[in-house]
Amino acid sequence: MAFGKKKRKKISVQPQGGLNSDINITPMVDVVLVLLIIFMVVTPLLEKDIEVKVPESEKVEQQDDLPQDQLVVTVAESGELKINLDVMPSQEVYVEKLTKMIAAKKKGERLVFFTADDKTNYAKLVAALDGARQAGAETLGMATDKIEAAPAGLEQPAPAP
Repeated sequence: MAFGKKKRKKISVQPQGGLNSDINITPMVDVVLVLLIIFMVVTPLLEKDIEVKVPESEKVEQQDDLPQDQLVVTVAESGELKINLDVMPSQEVYVEKLTKMIAAKKKGERLVFFTADDKTNYAKLVAALDGARQAGAETLGMATDKIEAAPAGLEQPAPAP
């Protein structure tokens, strides 16, 4: 066997093609996950309260205990309007009568309570509320419990002019 010279391969180093402009997203994902955890921990601590005026309630046993000058508008299922116990034939008569009754009250005391049947058409209730505003009511209240009618022998006095 002959020991001869081995041919050496020529190795050359070529420069790379250019700068790599791909974004490494691993650190970005880490930052986003840390922010997500921070928001998940902080969000329940940021409860924001909505201020609501809740009226004080008291149970009234009889309608006789209600103040005589109180205005209660009742909207029946059929759309019939009543001011206290007086049935109103139309929306126009309702607004006229309510205007007279509200005008007799001092400013700041022009309060009208509304009660409606559970099956009352919403549009008719809104029309009654709008009519009360048009008549000059400053505050509108919603009665949540059904107000019983006064006994047949008792009449409600007419409001003072």
